Amino acid sequence: MKKLIAVLLVVATCMLALAGCGGSGSAAKAEQNVTLKLGFQANSSSNEYKAAELMAEKAKEYSNGTITIEIYPGAQLGDDRAMIDQVAAGALDMVFAETGRMGLWEPELEIFGYPFAFDDFDHMMRTLNDTEYGQSIYANLEARGWKVLADAYNGTRQTTSNKKIESIDDMKGMKLRVPNADANLAFAKYSGAAATPMAFSEVYLALKTNAVDGQENPLSTIDAQKFYEVQDYCALTGHIINDNNYIISKIVYDKLSAAQQEAITKAAQDAAAFHTETFENDEQALIEKFEQEGMTITTPDKAPFREACAPMYDEYVAKYGDAAVKAIEEARQ
Repeated sequence: MKKLIAVLLVVATCMLALAGCGGSGSAAKAEQNVTLKLGFQANSSSNEYKAAELMAEKAKEYSNGTITIEIYPGAQLGDDRAMIDQVAAGALDMVFAETGRMGLWEPELEIFGYPFAFDDFDHMMRTLNDTEYGQSIYANLEARGWKVLADAYNGTRQTTSNKKIESIDDMKGMKLRVPNADANLAFAKYSGAAATPMAFSEVYLALKTNAVDGQENPLSTIDAQKFYEVQDYCALTGHIINDNNYIISKIVYDKLSAAQQEAITKAAQDAAAFHTETFENDEQALIEKFEQEGMTITTPDKAPFREACAPMYDEYVAKYGDAAVKAIEEARQ
């Protein structure tokens, strides 16, 4: 009997000790302070930076002060490819990245950067969130080390020029500056323009001297680089939709407590909603600004452009199958 009482006392003492130490392992995790580093390419005056600041604020609030996010804009931690690699390895905690850019690692995803793949950002989000194929994308990325917490709208590429573009026919023979990227080169090629890759820093002077006839970029970039000063027309071709995934390293995410995982996810979703709203509001304001600056805004029919780019999709299906194309059509309203 004395031995039984002794055993019971030992058990009771152990249980009290565990309770005093915070109970379960997850509760202990919740008490740990965590600092997460977030890197991206946009500079500190960008909408991306404003959204990152909001995420940092909300993450601290929702985690009861246990999560701190340090923001590194302007490619301080490397270019986007390097940072994305670092996140997969757990060497960097978080990064912003386009879905199409992830095609460097998951080749099927290159279609998310194709011209005229999507009608608008909502169409892209329906493809990613409301189809089985879209959900498989997130699962594949997570298996490779990237957990997507949220996705935001990051602008749509439009075309400025020194002649009016009212239809695809007006693109024929136009020297169009594009970045040296497959999707942008394809837009120029299939639209009938002469693709002219050049360094971004050279574009303003090239437009001013008529070395090229036009260029294509989101409205926010057209504004920031003052291309409206050296171009008379802006055609709302809307050829490539840019998104911005809020990605955390799966290695890092799995080390957070359940409460912290919920906090960082909610903070990212809040920031992404703000990110999207900011870009959408800015675009409408910028169209009005460009008109006030003397630009003529046109809205050419996108259907002929989309039809002209069809060979890209035929080549894609030949390489990867038609699952992505079917998902995009399924999500089209």
